[in-house]
Formats: sequence, C-alpha cells, structure tokens
Amino acid sequence: MAAGGGSTLPELVTSAQNAYWNITGVLTKTTSGTADLTVDTNTKYQRWDGFGGTFNEMGWDALSVVSSEIANALKLLFDARDGANFTYGRIPLGASDYSMSWYTLDETAGDFSMTSFSIARDREKLIPFIKEALKVKPGVHLWASPWVVPSWMMSGSTMKSDAQTMKAHALYMARFAEEYAKEGLNIEAIHPQNEPGYARVKWTQSQLIDFMKTYLGPTLAERNLTTEVWCGTMSKDPDDTNIAKATALDADAMKYVKGFGVQWNLQAAVATLAAKAPVMQTEHRCGNYNFTGPYWDQTRYDANKPQNDHLYGEESWQLIRDWIVSGVNSYSAWNMVLDTVGKSLDGWPQNALLVVDRSAKKLIVTPAYYVFRHFSQYIDPGATRIGMTGSTDALAFKNPDGSIITQIYNKGSASKKTTVAVSGAFYQFDVPSHGWATLRVAP
Repeated sequence: MAAGGGSTLPELVTSAQNAYWNITGVLTKTTSGTADLTVDTNTKYQRWDGFGGTFNEMGWDALSVVSSEIANALKLLFDARDGANFTYGRIPLGASDYSMSWYTLDETAGDFSMTSFSIARDREKLIPFIKEALKVKPGVHLWASPWVVPSWMMSGSTMKSDAQTMKAHALYMARFAEEYAKEGLNIEAIHPQNEPGYARVKWTQSQLIDFMKTYLGPTLAERNLTTEVWCGTMSKDPDDTNIAKATALDADAMKYVKGFGVQWNLQAAVATLAAKAPVMQTEHRCGNYNFTGPYWDQTRYDANKPQNDHLYGEESWQLIRDWIVSGVNSYSAWNMVLDTVGKSLDGWPQNALLVVDRSAKKLIVTPAYYVFRHFSQYIDPGATRIGMTGSTDALAFKNPDGSIITQIYNKGSASKKTTVAVSGAFYQFDVPSHGWATLRVAP
C-alpha cells in the first residue's frame, strides 16, 4: 500500500471558504511559548488503517460527461502525492441506490447453483470506474456489500431462511469474489447486508448471524477464498446495534467475522465492537437531510439538489472527528463522484466529494473533498491516534515514519492564531474562520 506524500507534503495547509488547500500560511516555530493545543505522544488510542470511498454507477456516468477529466478525478481521490490518498474502495454487490437502475447478479428463479450468475452489468460502468482508480493506486483495499438480493431469494420483503436459499446466497457472494478476481480485482471483504434495519431486504438478528457463521464463512473457506466476512454495514439503532453486539458475543460467528462495518447511527456502539475486532466507519453522512442530524440546519434541505457547499464541509469535518474519537480504525466517504443534482434511485439528492456539472461539462471539487484530503493525505495507514489537550476540535496522529499530524477546526467567525506544542517545540499559525488546518511535524 502506498503511503502518503511524507516529507514532500507541506508542513502546514489550511482551508477556508473560497480558499481551499492553502499552503502559503506562515508557520512559526519556537522553543518556548504558551500552547493552545498540546500533543501528548504518550497517550495512544487506536491504530489507523485509512480512508476511502464508494464506487457507484452514477458516479462513472457523471464522469463520462467530462471524459477528459477522468484521470484527474481519480488522481484527486487516490494519489498519495497530489490527491486524497484513499486506500479503501467500497463496491455494491449488485445494485445500490446510486446504480443507474436496480439489478442483481442472478435473477434466474431457483438458480441455487448460480449457473446464470453474471457480472456483465458491472463491466459496463462499475468495473471501469474501479480499474481507473487502480491505475492511480494498485493496492486499493476493495470490499463489497449488497443493497438488494435476487428477488427469488425473498418472500415479500423478507429474506428466506431455508437452508437451500441461505446456501445459494453464500454461493452468490463467493461467485462475486471469484468473478471479480478474474477481472484482476481482489475483494478483500464482504459485509453481507447494507443497513439490515433499513434495507429492502429484511433479516432477523438470528438469521443474519446464522448466515455469516453457518453459510457465508464456510462457503468462502471451502472455495479457498481469502475474502473476509465483516459484520456490516450496520446503521439503524437499536436493530443493527443489537445484531452487531450479538455477533461480537457469538464465538462461532467470530471464528469467521474479522471486523465490523458501522455507519450513521451506530457511533455509540464502536467502543464495544472495537474490543472484539477492527471497526470501519462505512458511509459518511450524505448531506441534505429532511430530518434532524448533527451539525445540520434542517431548513437547508432541498428536494431538488444537494448543497455541496462550505457548510457541508464544516459538517463533514466534525462528523469525521466524532467517529475517529469513538474509536473506528478507518473511514469511508459515500459517493466519491455525482452530478450537481445527485439524486438516488429513491429521489434523495445527496452530496459528493467531486461533482460534475453536466451542462457546463465541468468537474467541481467540493469543500467536503478538501476535508477528507486534509485527513487522508496526511494520516497514513498504520498511524496511531495519540493524545491531544486544549480543544475537542483537534486531533493528533503519529505516522509510521514518526511524523506527528495535528488536525484543527475553527468554528469561530474570526481567524484564530493557534500555538501547538509538539515534543517540546511550539508551532504557531493562523487557523481561518470556519476553516480547518493540518500541521505536519517531521520526525
């Protein structure tokens, strides 16, 4: 896995409205002073594994409008030196709500042996999107989760629980990993259901746990696949919280489950789950909600288009901070690319890191992209989160190369001169109003 830009990265970078990724700020270093923030290298928290995002058909469809920008877009997302240095890529197993239409990979009724299984649809948009990313970073960790299952595996909206269907569904997922391998794409993990508490496919708690330990795990093992089973992606509280916690306490399930994928409403469960296995935050909040949410003014909701604006950038910084403090080991964006309308198949306009204006044929880099890049380009896989005192709007990490990374957010209406103490030295610089800053102290 490629590391970050290391010593080639600027020591200080700041972002504010209309002044993103500014590397011209003045950084003063002294041997004495009064610190506003103090990095505590002796206090160690979780290991950090990396940041990532999700590949979806609508993203590739939007990029096709600006085909000359495709290479640049993937560089912005995955390049270690000139981009966000993403190390994870989520793939929908079958359709997601950001596919061009709903589909599964085997709609032949009763095909328990998966004779008709096919990823032909994925070769149209999804696989080209993934392969373009791998041109930039060949080592991206790919993982998958389904939103929907073949309709013949369901009774109404409920997943059938008979052994024949469960075995076929496990084979369906194994075949996905095998067919992607033929494309040169290694599926490292499968999370067997996206948001079971909210999904179009209803599972009971016992049924989903039984599927992981009795069918999916053994089937992957029998077929000599290295693809891991993760308990994910859990979103609805308390339904999905209960599934995840029960899985963690099930010794037979944990023989196969290697981690937990959580998002949206499961932040409070992270500490409990992290005691058992790594925890990935699997889906950054998508913006533009017609309901209440942290750091969000509900009156901003727009039924026709999302607000890929600076306020969503500030919301994003705080959401990432909250999840990291809760103890997750990695963090994934939702849609990396959409158009300016950003409507899902359910008609919900959602935000993205990069946005395509179809009329102007223009690629737009959003404020939220810069939030992710501040974190993801500077904090390398294998880093350790370390102590920070002086503000809850600041985080610190120690990279494998020994560099210390400090992330700071200023929610105030005025620029704030800030002094950070790191290993006995004092670093002073301005954090812009309603902006954020990254400080890198070399080893």
